[in-house]
Amino acid sequence: MKRILALLALIAALPAVAQVGVTVEAVQSPAWVERDGRRSPLSAGMALDNRDRVVSGANARVLLRMPEGSLVKLGEDARFAIDGIATRREAQRNVVTATLDVLQGAFRFTTQAASRFRGERRIDVRVSTVTAGIRGTDIWGKSTGDRDIVCLIEGDISVQRQGEAAFRMNEPLSFYIAPRNAPALPVAPVDKNQLAQWAAETEIQPGQGAVQRGGRFRLTLAETDTQAEALRVYDAVREAGFPAEIRPIDLAGRQVYRVRISNLPSEREAQALAQRVRTIEGVRDPVVTR
Repeated sequence: MKRILALLALIAALPAVAQVGVTVEAVQSPAWVERDGRRSPLSAGMALDNRDRVVSGANARVLLRMPEGSLVKLGEDARFAIDGIATRREAQRNVVTATLDVLQGAFRFTTQAASRFRGERRIDVRVSTVTAGIRGTDIWGKSTGDRDIVCLIEGDISVQRQGEAAFRMNEPLSFYIAPRNAPALPVAPVDKNQLAQWAAETEIQPGQGAVQRGGRFRLTLAETDTQAEALRVYDAVREAGFPAEIRPIDLAGRQVYRVRISNLPSEREAQALAQRVRTIEGVRDPVVTR
């Protein structure tokens, strides 16, 4: 019981969203946050700090909300680092600064959901060897073992490859590729089919059991009479990259321990997640509740 209470206290002690302003909006697991040398599963509603690193697994997606409302979307097998996030007042307006490092995988940064923001953005997105300076735009990019890609969907960005002069991209639906150990290719128009293919790499996929902030459904993975058994299932599920939690419950005069995943947006998504976690040791006949 002491360990359960300690785990609940640790969850309660996580930074509030208002402190940092970067929120995990949705997760298609498996995905983790690496913080202070420890790795924990990403969960909907979690607040992220400077120097946190987000890691996604196979077929995963992550949706993050920045302080002023812009969105960052990550695809599978991604590694993404956050630093320098701050909001301050300059000349009677809010200025949001950040450096976002795309170390591996696909990402999308869009300000379309933040149209009411009237301040200034000074956000740099580094795609391995290429830095894109963002002041308000919609871009997609990807870092792989053989090249870095930046695709401007809408807006205006400054682009600089390591060791080369900066230049401006302001033509919508254009892209830039920087191969490893070779000259960069000229900026070129992007085909709509190619853009649709790239965009799909960073979108939460329906029917894959993604959790979402504010979701009202839960999936109970196990219900046990012993703390030790509950912790065994809890550890296995979290090791696999899914945001399990434990809740001690009084049931007909006896205490039981439920291992569950919360924040599922619909019964369909909860059932889809049930199919995905059935192979994890200790998970038996998951039950969907609301």
